Amino acid sequence: MAQQRVLIIDDEASIRESLSGILSDEGFSPLAAANAEEGLVRLEEVRADLVLLDIWMPGMDGMEALKKIKELYPDLPVIMISGHGTIETAVQATRLGAFDFIEKPLSYDKIILAIHNALQLAALAQENRILREQAAGRHRGITGNSPVMLQLKAQIERVAPTDAWVLIRGEHGTGKELVAQTLHQLSPLAAKPMVAINCAAIPEELIESELFGHEKGSFTGATGSRRGKFDLANGGMLFLDEIGDMSLKTQAKILRILQEQKFERVGGAKTISVNVRVLAATNKNLEAEIEQGTFRADLFYRLNVVPIFVPPLRERLEDLPLLVEDFVADCFRKGFGRKRFARAALQLMARHPWPGNVRELRNFVERALIMSPGEEVSEAEVRMLLGGGAAKAAPQSPEEYLAAYKNLSYKEAKRLFERDYLGLQLAANHGNISQTAEQIGLERSHLHKKMKSLAMEGGEG
Repeated sequence: MAQQRVLIIDDEASIRESLSGILSDEGFSPLAAANAEEGLVRLEEVRADLVLLDIWMPGMDGMEALKKIKELYPDLPVIMISGHGTIETAVQATRLGAFDFIEKPLSYDKIILAIHNALQLAALAQENRILREQAAGRHRGITGNSPVMLQLKAQIERVAPTDAWVLIRGEHGTGKELVAQTLHQLSPLAAKPMVAINCAAIPEELIESELFGHEKGSFTGATGSRRGKFDLANGGMLFLDEIGDMSLKTQAKILRILQEQKFERVGGAKTISVNVRVLAATNKNLEAEIEQGTFRADLFYRLNVVPIFVPPLRERLEDLPLLVEDFVADCFRKGFGRKRFARAALQLMARHPWPGNVRELRNFVERALIMSPGEEVSEAEVRMLLGGGAAKAAPQSPEEYLAAYKNLSYKEAKRLFERDYLGLQLAANHGNISQTAEQIGLERSHLHKKMKSLAMEGGEG
C-alpha cells in the first residue's frame, strides 16, 4: 500500500523538519511548504492525503489558506496548528472545515493521533459516499438474457478488469450510462468514484471550465478557483458522455490532455498532471462526423480502444418482460402501489418499435401504472396509451382529457404533461434534440437538463 502523504505548511523550518522526521518514522510520506502560497502550489502538483496548516504565517495566513484548500479540495482533511491559539480561533477554524486544532508547543503523540483519526474519518466518509453511489447506481445490473445482451455482458466482463479505455456506442435511451456504471463497478477502480460529465448538457463557453477547472477571475462569474472533472477524477475513472456534441476546439484540448495526461486550468499557468481511465459514450455515427469534419479522427482513434455497442430495444424484444418487471418493482419502491401488466398487454408492447429504447419503455411503464386505476394494466389500456386505435376513438372532451389527471397532485400532473409534450415533439423530430430545442424555443442544454430531470430518453446515455 502506498504511503499516505501529509503536507506540512509552516513558516518555521524547525517545525517542518521535526514534523517531517516524526511522520517518516510513523510510515507517512511528508511534504513541506514554507508558506501558504507554496503549500497551495504543492497541492496542485502532488495529491496529499492530509494537511498540517499553521495559522500565523507571513503573507496569506492559515485561515485564508484553509478557505482556499476547502474550496479546491473539500474532502481533504486539514489539521490547524498555532502558537497563539484562542477558543475563538479554534471555533472559526472548525467552522471553516478544519478537522482539529492543536496548539504549540506541539505534542507529537497528539499530532499523530489526530492524523490517524482524520485519515480514518476521511476514509469512512469516502467509503460511505461510494456505497451510496453504488446503491443508487446498482439498479438491477444490466437486464436481459437475449443473445445480444449476453454478448454485451461478456464484453463488459472481459474489459472491465483491464485499464483499457472504452467507447460506448448506441442509440438514445439504450443504457450507455448503465454500461459505464457496470464497467466501473467491475473494475479495479470501483473503490473510487466515477466522475461523469455530459458534454451535450454544458454550454460551449463553460465546458472548458467544467473539464479543466478555472482560477478566480479567469472569466465573468469566476468568483473563486474550481477544480475540473479531470482533476477530480485523478487516480480514478472519467466518463465523457455525448462526446459527439463537443466543439472541435474542445476536442483538440481534450485530445492533448488524453495524450499527455496534463492540463492547465482556465486562467491558470500551472501544469497539473493526472492519471485517469476514460470511458466515453455517444449516440452519433462518429465515422460520418469525421467525414463531415465535425469530429477529429485522432480523438476517435484515441478513445476507440475497445468499442462496445449497446443494442436497441427492437433487437432484443424478448427482454421486454424482464425490463417491465424491473421497472414495475422500481415504481413500487417509489410508492406507486403493487400492480402488474396483463400477459396480453406485454405481448402488445413487444410489437411496438420503441424508438426511444429502454428509456422510453421505462417512461411508458411509469405512465401506465399512474393511469391504470386497477391492479392490472390491461391490453386495452396499453393500446390506448401507445396510440393504437386512437384515430378511431371520438375526440376527448376537456372533462375526459382532465380525468386522466384527476388523482394526481399538481406536481405529478405537470411532470406527466411535460414528459408527454416533450416526447411528442422529440418523436416528431425523430429524436433530434437540437432540432426539437429550436422548434420549441429552448436552449439545447436547457432541454437536455429538462429531459434528464424528467428521466426521459436522451436525457441520459
